[in-house]
Amino acid sequence: MRKLHFPKIPLEKIDSFSKVQRIIICVATFSLLIAGFYSLVYSPKSKEINELENEYSAMQVELAEARGRAMTLKGLKEDVGIATMDLAKSKELLPDTKEIPKLLESITSAGESAGLEFILFKPGEEVLKNFYAEIPVTIKVTGSYHNIAVFFDKISKLYRIVNVFDVETKGNDKGKMSMLTTTCTAKTYRFVEGSDAASGKEKREKGK
Repeated sequence: MRKLHFPKIPLEKIDSFSKVQRIIICVATFSLLIAGFYSLVYSPKSKEINELENEYSAMQVELAEARGRAMTLKGLKEDVGIATMDLAKSKELLPDTKEIPKLLESITSAGESAGLEFILFKPGEEVLKNFYAEIPVTIKVTGSYHNIAVFFDKISKLYRIVNVFDVETKGNDKGKMSMLTTTCTAKTYRFVEGSDAASGKEKREKGK
């Protein structure tokens, strides 16, 4: 820190000054002290304080951004956790390839236990989707309205997902309205992952 050098005034000379001169000297001396304090102490410290305040503000911004990233990461982790749980549930509901024959057998067993007679039960070619494959089955049965309703109810309660589409019902050829012929398409699904899922995506894109 620089030192201020003030001119020395002999005390005997001050005694000879008038009151006004003494006041002027005091005011001038005080002003010089204030100016020296401002230039040598206050101004550098003020600059340092401003720099620290700017650094503090920058750190506050960085902290807020870091907290935002942490919250985003937490949200992403939660989303991944939910997606993982949903995927696990989907795997539980969607059979793998080995289970398909058993599931199809369960559908026929449900129809027979409901009192229906199968005229047609024809599994179709599977259709690959994003992470699963549809397996359509064309079904044609005869039975009463009650039997058909029981059959559909049993299908809805199977351990795997089976949906029924395109239901058509009509009386039999003999005109007995108590006996109906019903055709429908039952769709079951199997879980697809890895190369099978990628292959299905390529096929869908080529078909566009």
